[in-house]
This record gives sequence, C-alpha cells and structure tokens, in this order.
Amino acid sequence: MKLDEFRRPIIVLTAFGRPTVISSAMEACVFLADWPAARRDPAHSFAMKACQAALRGDIDAETARGVFAAFAEKQDILAPDIALMSRGRRAVPQNFA
Repeated sequence: MKLDEFRRPIIVLTAFGRPTVISSAMEACVFLADWPAARRDPAHSFAMKACQAALRGDIDAETARGVFAAFAEKQDILAPDIALMSRGRRAVPQNFA
C-alpha cells in the first residue's frame, strides 16, 4: 500500500451525479485542483493542504482522507457509503411486521 493511499476510497458525485472514486491523497489533490476557483472556500484550502501534507508524509493518509471527506460532505458531493448502509439495516422481527 502506498503511503498516500486511503484504506477505503471515497466516492464523490461529479457532473450529473456521476460517481468518481478517490483512492489516495494524490487523487484528492487532483480533484481539488480541478475544483472551480469561484467555488473554493476555506474548507477547500484546508483539504488541499491536508492532502499535500499526506503526500509529503507530514500527516497520515487517513487524516487527509477525513479532511477530504468533510470537504465533500460540505459541498454535498459525498456519495453515501452503500456498504455501511447495508450492514446497518436490521431485519424487522416477525411480530412487528
């Protein structure tokens, strides 16, 4: 596993809801570099700095992943984690159905 690679990828929804998989700090940096300048805010700057720090080895890739995920959630482009949602679903007991 590369130093900048995330343990679990982050899926963001881009143009027309198309899912894009972000698997590393490098991929997150590229995504953030392509973000429209007019929509950049302090959260964008913080995410970019975190990803760059992970690439230099100054912080753990998982820390950068968390910051990038927070940015994506703030921008409302973070795709739901289907695996977690399916594990969290519980069967309804028969007497309540």
